[in-house]
Amino acid sequence: MPFLRFKGVPASFLTALSPQLVETFAAVAEVRREVVKVELLPYERITDSPVSLEIYMFQREQGKHDAIAAAMHRLLLEHGYPNAHIFFVILSPSLYYKEGKPLTDYPLIPAPLQNPVP
Repeated sequence: MPFLRFKGVPASFLTALSPQLVETFAAVAEVRREVVKVELLPYERITDSPVSLEIYMFQREQGKHDAIAAAMHRLLLEHGYPNAHIFFVILSPSLYYKEGKPLTDYPLIPAPLQNPVP
């Protein structure tokens, strides 16, 4: 968690780009790289659909979501996907279950990281 779910890109492209996606997302979102999941969703186009990135995650401040979207857009733009749609699916900790228990002690908007160096 969080999940970066792509539609409309080749698996080889996503496999090659995933280390950079994870590194960039983790840095901007201020989460550990190990928790970032990258997935390619299978789908069948019925009408013309754009390449898309669905980001499933818990709520952050608007500025954080804006920064994440901008960073992901830059990566996709640099790799030939200038028109990819990026959107967030906000999850609720009380409705997200691990081992059958909700994550009720997860803060909706995490406190800023502390800098131990003066």
